[in-house]
Amino acid sequence: EAKNSPSKLNSFLRYRLDVATASDVRWILPDKWAACGGKLRPLDGRQAYVGLDLSSTIDLTCAVYLFPDDDGTFDVLPFFWAAAENAQGRAHKDKVPYLDWAKERTEYGPLLRLTDGNATDYDTVRRDINEISKRFVIRQMGIDPWNAQHISQQLQGDGFEIVEFRQGFGSMSSPAKFLETLVLSGKLRHANNPILSWMASSVAIEMNHAGDIKLSKSKSTERIDGMVGLVESVGLWQKATAPKPEQTWDIHTI
Repeated sequence: EAKNSPSKLNSFLRYRLDVATASDVRWILPDKWAACGGKLRPLDGRQAYVGLDLSSTIDLTCAVYLFPDDDGTFDVLPFFWAAAENAQGRAHKDKVPYLDWAKERTEYGPLLRLTDGNATDYDTVRRDINEISKRFVIRQMGIDPWNAQHISQQLQGDGFEIVEFRQGFGSMSSPAKFLETLVLSGKLRHANNPILSWMASSVAIEMNHAGDIKLSKSKSTERIDGMVGLVESVGLWQKATAPKPEQTWDIHTI
């Protein structure tokens, strides 16, 4: 397992062999991610869990739709937004083709959606999410409440069930580890989305003393917003489908 997983290798070295390691580590092996690049199964009408990661002026905003299938596999459909006025400068700085991505279209629209101005327009993001979601059965949307109260309330008013999803160890560790398992076992399909694949190649994780992990924007070499959104959507699915504990009540009369 450690040979196939950087995070498990880090844990193996630290806890099995008592070898000092860094608290952060690159996460997804490129060949394992590429092996999950198969074509998506038909998505219309299927249930989806959506992880939202809102941008600052610099980052991309994303909504990552996760579609569980009956055979234990998952399809991933990400959407990305960026401010049009910053796209060219950011393409030069990040050395990735933002403008080309904005021109490339799929059956679900452009790979990257540009909004007017020099900061991502959340009204456009909200409008697009409402339009996109008409094709699917949206179970829940997860969003970090930091600076997201307004759009959260708006989307809730639009009829979506909004779930707060903070980006700390407590919230991210379990879904991040499960996502890693899906990638290693080939049970994830992402159709080689170039933006999400770029982010997957860049993401780093932090690990605490208990072996919990979380995605780290500060440690990662490039933007990782889509991977954060993907972990959020996995976390929503985990909580929604976890078996409820049986409650047994014993009554004692004194």
